[in-house]
Amino acid sequence: MTLPAAPVTVVDDQEAPPPAGPPPRLVDLGLRLVGALVVAVAGVVTGVLELLLATVRVGGQLVGVSVLLAIGANIVLSWFAHEAVGRRWAVALPAVPWFALMAVAAIRTSEGDLLLAGDNWVGLAMIVAGAMTFAVMGFRQILAPQPPMLGG
Repeated sequence: MTLPAAPVTVVDDQEAPPPAGPPPRLVDLGLRLVGALVVAVAGVVTGVLELLLATVRVGGQLVGVSVLLAIGANIVLSWFAHEAVGRRWAVALPAVPWFALMAVAAIRTSEGDLLLAGDNWVGLAMIVAGAMTFAVMGFRQILAPQPPMLGG
């Protein structure tokens, strides 16, 4: 007794056409550049927000809400910069504009205006805490083990 043969589908040995659109490396580079731009702008935005909150008072006394914001925001910005750009030096992308903004805020204008006065303990603590946060996050990236290369 013979059994009937199972139906067999014939597969063409031709390769599938490449997907339409830009090559994956170009998309990856574009996303990294957009991430770098976003994190640099976010460094400026958080710096401005911290400067605005440096003078917040409750009951006539300065409160250190901008110090806490500086620490938290700088941790998040440093982490996001590394994740978005994929390089260890990416922590500098939010740090450089943040430092520049703090330096400009501490300089008196020709009209005598000053954003960050020396007698404001919150402003001084904010600069120290923010700078130390960026330094620690950068140092952690330097000491982190190199991730294994994919496909190699």
